[in-house]
Amino acid sequence: MTQTILVTGAAGFLGRQLVPFLRRDGRVLAGMRTTTAMDTDSVALEDLTDTPDLEAALSGVNCVVHCAARAHILHETVDDPLPLFMRANRDATLHLARQAVGAGVKRFVFISSIGVNGNQTDGTPFRETDPPAPHSPYAVSKLAAEEGLAQIAAETGLEVVVIRPPLIIGPEPVGNLQSLSRMISRGIPLPFGLATKNRRSLVSVGTLCDLIRHCTIHPSAPGRPILVAEEQPMSTREILERLAAATGQRARFVPVPVFLLRAALRLMGKRAMDQQLFGDLEVDITATKSRLNWAPPRDEFFRDKD
Repeated sequence: MTQTILVTGAAGFLGRQLVPFLRRDGRVLAGMRTTTAMDTDSVALEDLTDTPDLEAALSGVNCVVHCAARAHILHETVDDPLPLFMRANRDATLHLARQAVGAGVKRFVFISSIGVNGNQTDGTPFRETDPPAPHSPYAVSKLAAEEGLAQIAAETGLEVVVIRPPLIIGPEPVGNLQSLSRMISRGIPLPFGLATKNRRSLVSVGTLCDLIRHCTIHPSAPGRPILVAEEQPMSTREILERLAAATGQRARFVPVPVFLLRAALRLMGKRAMDQQLFGDLEVDITATKSRLNWAPPRDEFFRDKD
């Protein structure tokens, strides 16, 4: 039987790709904060941090895919952003889940973050059985949401699926990738010509959409967190080359020694950016492939990788 899926954050980076992807298989309601440009299968969702009554929005829904989140804040305006992250990413998520239970929703797919595992690896890729080690307010709030969802699942029987993606790459990227993409489109040389030694797992938005679709129906999806990534990690330079090629452009690079770039970032107090650009973060998806009988599909970002 065809199910009805509600996707929150439908106007965001992931949601814009996910909604039409899932609509190939059935009815998908696009949950958005604004009513502009809404089609007949869109629903207006009030700010979840205001704990609105969602009975009407969730009526007839079998599965919720919760993509909406506070993320990619490049310039914080408060000294301690953790309360803001907790309100948006934990409290709003748990309110939505409780409302879903009340409406008879069977499954709740939560898009978390590999940041729950940590912000770097040292030769051993992250696995779903690793103890959590979040290093940012964003990741801390995602872990808190995961823990709250686990409690709701235990109390109510709601089927909770937790997906932890790494960096998501795709059309019209956000955050730091958006800034770098704009520099590439303007032909500005990037100082990453020698950034070829690090190993970072990432996932294309198409691959993530494919996994999410799988997780909306697979009987083994609820339970332990699900890690996702492309089969092979890439260096920073490779990632930027892929990003440029996907938009029909060619990235230009300047061969600046990596140790100089890292030193400069640390002097500026940008240790998180240093790690994101030049550190290792690898993800092992062996368990995901076995548990779900799934593998990353061939994606446009990686067609000529082999």
